[in-house]
Amino acid sequence: MKVAGEAMRTIWVEPDGCTVGIIDQTRLPFRFETVALSDVAAMATAITTMQVRGAPLIGAAAAYGMALAMRAGLEDGDVERAHARLMATRPTAVNLRWALDRMREVLLLTPPGDRLDRAYAEAAAIADEDVEICRAIGRHGLHLIRAAHQRNPDRPVRVLTHCNAGWLATVDWGTATAPLYLAHEAGIPLHVWVDETRPRNQGAFLTAWELGQHGVPHAVIPDNTGGHLMQHGLVDLVIVGTDRTTAKGDVANKIGTYLKALAAKDNDVPFYVALPSSTIDWTLEDGVAGIPIEERSGDEVARITGLASHGDLEIVRLVPDRSPVVNYAFDVTPARLITGLITERGVCSPEDLAQLFPDHQPPERMGQVAVNDE
Repeated sequence: MKVAGEAMRTIWVEPDGCTVGIIDQTRLPFRFETVALSDVAAMATAITTMQVRGAPLIGAAAAYGMALAMRAGLEDGDVERAHARLMATRPTAVNLRWALDRMREVLLLTPPGDRLDRAYAEAAAIADEDVEICRAIGRHGLHLIRAAHQRNPDRPVRVLTHCNAGWLATVDWGTATAPLYLAHEAGIPLHVWVDETRPRNQGAFLTAWELGQHGVPHAVIPDNTGGHLMQHGLVDLVIVGTDRTTAKGDVANKIGTYLKALAAKDNDVPFYVALPSSTIDWTLEDGVAGIPIEERSGDEVARITGLASHGDLEIVRLVPDRSPVVNYAFDVTPARLITGLITERGVCSPEDLAQLFPDHQPPERMGQVAVNDE
């Protein structure tokens, strides 16, 4: 994707061959700044403070965090300590565990003297795979947008999204946005309704910024507006991302996604979730009961950062000093409310997810799927 007309990714290795560069997403959309990370502690902080965020990017960042850790020590204990430190950064996104487990397995099978080079190579492979997976998600989702345009060729396809599942949440292309970017490049007219996504405003700050950088028509709307738009026939389909998907197709995404799914169901608006297979947690079936929901600092709700009239960034308080705040970061949308899952292997209904990825499941679940199929 592009920033000021120049193509770039969200994470990269600097010219020195070891430092890892990232876009500081906490500064967007008012400042575009990059940060160079030189050790595992800096990467852990970047993930925790959401300088990097979005399930696929968190996985890639954690992989590079393991590589940075190998600069300080190459023994088995160093691998395990780095794994544990990075695993503790964010609890909801399953990509974090997937990437860290993959890195640990590879490194423990590699002689210590070769671990540094192997760590960087494996992290790069994870990042490259994410780009290709997102591109494939885009190709499959493009068919849905093209079909919507063919049904109403005289106007733009109106897509509503929630939070940021764009290229800023991945290494490139994005998940929910990949079909939008491909449709835009194919000349299909689009209009994207961008939920602001309180309390961190990832829609207003990040999705709107990247769509604008790429020239995709859009408008930012308050989070509570989506239902009204659907009631009045102004939304053709909803596409969101997910941080964790269960084996039965429940999805955890930014808080407020569940309410959009309910509104879509009530108004017969197709509701799609775009996801890479690395986001699927095959150990879970019931998302409401089983997915851990991160509860973040109340300051994210009580305060907001904005660009003041004099050009400086300022933080202002929004709620009374004595009012306590509860800040759940995610909610779970049950599979029954989801029209389809857009994956790198195609679009499927939630109940068909296991059939689309039989090779990705643990052996015990493969046995269960076989029994259920009979």
